[in-house]
Amino acid sequence: MSPRTRASIVVVGDCLRDVDVVGAVERLCPDAPAPVLAAAGRRERPGGAGLTALLAARSTRRPVRLVTALGADADEMRALLAGVDVVAVDAEGSTPTKTRMLADDRVLLRVDDGGLAPFAAGAQIADAIAGAGVVLVSDYGRGMTADPVVRAALTSAATRVPVVWDPHPHGAAPVPGATLVTPNMAEARGYVSEIPGHSREFRSHGFPAEPAALGDALREHWGVDAVAVTAGRDGAVLRSATGTSVTPAAPATGGDPCGAGDRFAASVAVALAEGSAVDDAVRRAVADAAAFVAAGGAAGLDDEPDAPEPGTDVVAAARARGATVVATGGCFDLLHAGHARTLAAARQLAGDDGVLVVCLNSDASVRRLKGPDRPVVAEADRAEMLAALASVDAVEVFDEDDPRAVLDRLRPDVWVKGGDYATDELLETPLVRSWGGEVVAVPYHAGRSSTRLLARLDPTTDPVLEGDPS
Repeated sequence: MSPRTRASIVVVGDCLRDVDVVGAVERLCPDAPAPVLAAAGRRERPGGAGLTALLAARSTRRPVRLVTALGADADEMRALLAGVDVVAVDAEGSTPTKTRMLADDRVLLRVDDGGLAPFAAGAQIADAIAGAGVVLVSDYGRGMTADPVVRAALTSAATRVPVVWDPHPHGAAPVPGATLVTPNMAEARGYVSEIPGHSREFRSHGFPAEPAALGDALREHWGVDAVAVTAGRDGAVLRSATGTSVTPAAPATGGDPCGAGDRFAASVAVALAEGSAVDDAVRRAVADAAAFVAAGGAAGLDDEPDAPEPGTDVVAAARARGATVVATGGCFDLLHAGHARTLAAARQLAGDDGVLVVCLNSDASVRRLKGPDRPVVAEADRAEMLAALASVDAVEVFDEDDPRAVLDRLRPDVWVKGGDYATDELLETPLVRSWGGEVVAVPYHAGRSSTRLLARLDPTTDPVLEGDPS
């Protein structure tokens, strides 16, 4: 599956460089009451919007593009941003760098240096934002979101696509119409204190009343759809036009909170790109941020694997043990008995040691095949439902109108169709047979299909009798 066929996530904001000098302290400096750090290693990674973009890229197969400003060290920063497409304004100076001195994972001191001169964005930046499927603003107060060209492009984007805005006290205000703004508690208190008529103290309200009140005031002030106030180990409180939603965080023992806000924002953007509703995206982001902190935060980034390819991994493991790989596919818009029978029969063909991979049509693919009102269930939820079934070992989402590209990558031993298909006439049959695979059709429950189920909910619909029960 070519990533170019999938809606891109564009991260807009200020890129930083984060450096950790790690070691141990065993003595004090002889000429001052200061610890001596015996440096044992150095870790370097992108920070700010760069970290956010990298985390997003490692969480999805969708293309991720970073719109930022880079200076004389642009080549070094691009090397740290492997897997991210970078569109940058040229600026004088060097990337702002934050260097932490750590002893046994405890911060002794932070040194900030570097910086970029004022810059002006051009048409290339505006075009990159205009081509986004989802925009994530990662503002670190260094000027990117205040640029008139960038701001106009973001204002326009908010009328077309989801815009997530992770604000900064020294940055620009979110553009009107943004889908979700994600301040932490301290930031939210600061923003509200600056709103005329809202200087009253909310702290006495406690949790979750205080973040809900802060979020409501900010949503109205900024003219945005929703505000999610993050509250560290308490979780997050989402305030939207429909009310308040509270998502507690799982306890995270130890860990490093550095980068947790970036992890939260990146997860929200990825979830929205996959079709999740805002409240579901926030729930996922809270869980991801807690896991991120528990795993060591940004300091553990080098150990974080790239975005998973679940079907490819499962297939490789099956091949290694000589097991049978079976694949089947479809839209699976509303799961029903026809799906259950097809999946059970396909899994049976895999044998006790084999695997079943479901190739799932993406939302865009379903719309082209079934019409603008489909799918009823977004691809992220359809994939989650399928993956929860005991018969299914992995789910692969594909964007094309037919599954040949994903089949060419997976190369299953058996390709299963549920329905009354003539297997010799299928488009994918020559491809599957080219590597020695077999194409089979399995029985299904006649009269069961997503289209028929939807027709029963809408009596004005005249359902088409489908051979494919998906």
